[in-house]
Amino acid sequence: MRIDKIFMSSFLAGCLLSFACAAVLITNTAPWYQENAPGLIRMLGAIIFPFGLVSIVVTGSDLCTGSFMFTTISVLHRRLSVLKMLMHWTITFFGNLAGSLFVMGIIVGYGGVLDATAYRNWAESFANTKMVTPEWHMIFLRGIGANWLVCLACFLALMAREYFSKVVAIWWPTFAFVILGFDHVVANMFFIPAAIFLGSAKITVGYYIWKSMIPALLGNIVGGGLFVGVAYWYLYISGDSTPVVIDGDQWANDSAPLIGQSIAGKHNADFSSSPHSKGAEDMV
Repeated sequence: MRIDKIFMSSFLAGCLLSFACAAVLITNTAPWYQENAPGLIRMLGAIIFPFGLVSIVVTGSDLCTGSFMFTTISVLHRRLSVLKMLMHWTITFFGNLAGSLFVMGIIVGYGGVLDATAYRNWAESFANTKMVTPEWHMIFLRGIGANWLVCLACFLALMAREYFSKVVAIWWPTFAFVILGFDHVVANMFFIPAAIFLGSAKITVGYYIWKSMIPALLGNIVGGGLFVGVAYWYLYISGDSTPVVIDGDQWANDSAPLIGQSIAGKHNADFSSSPHSKGAEDMV
C-alpha cells in the first residue's frame, strides 16, 4: 500500500476512534453517578466505546496500536524489515493524530458539541484524572494493559469469519481496557487535546506530550508488540515447519512465505495477510 493510502487509512481510524471517545465523554458527564456510582457510569461508557474499534477493524483502517502487533509479527516472520516497520508505525501514528485532532477540534469542538458547562467541566476533570494525577510510570504500565487488550481483540477478530463473531470478539477485551481505566495513546489523542481546546489551566501541549503521549505510546508498543505479537508468534509460529493447507493451497511454514499452522488452522493466515502488515510490506 502506498504511503498516502496508509496515512489516509490511519487518518480515518483516528476519526472513528474519536467519535467513540466523544460518545463516552458525553455519556460519562453525569455528576450524580460520578459521585455515587462511578463504577456504573464507567461501565456504561465501556459498553459504548468498542464500536470505535469495531468500525476500524471492519473497515480495515490502520490504528497504530494494532500495527504494533501486526508488523512485529511480520518482522519476526521475515516478511518485513525493521525499517519498514518503524516507517509504518510513524505514518499510522501521525495519521491517527491528525484524524483525532480533526474530529476533536473541527467536528466536536467548533461544532459546539461540548459547549455545555457540564461537558466542559467533565472533559477537564477526566483529562486531569488521565494524566495529571497519575505518575509517569503508572501511565506507562496502564498503556501496556490497554494495548494488550486491544491487540487481543484484534487477534480474536482474526479468528472469526463472519461479522457478528468479529463484533463479539472485539467488544469484550475493549470493554475491559476501558472499564479498567487503561491508557490508549490514540484515545488520549481525543481526551487530552479536548481539555486543552476547552481551556484547561493545568494541561499544556508540552505537558501532554511528556506526561501522557510518550508513556502511553511506549506502553502500547510493549503491550501490543511484546505481550501479543511476540508471545503468540513464539507459541504458534516459530520453530514449526509443518506445511498447512489454507483455502485449498499448501503453504510452507519456514519463516518466509506465510504464517503456518496455529491455533485456528487456516484462520492464522490473516496475521500476515492483514491490511496492517500488508500495508507496511508494500510501502514504497
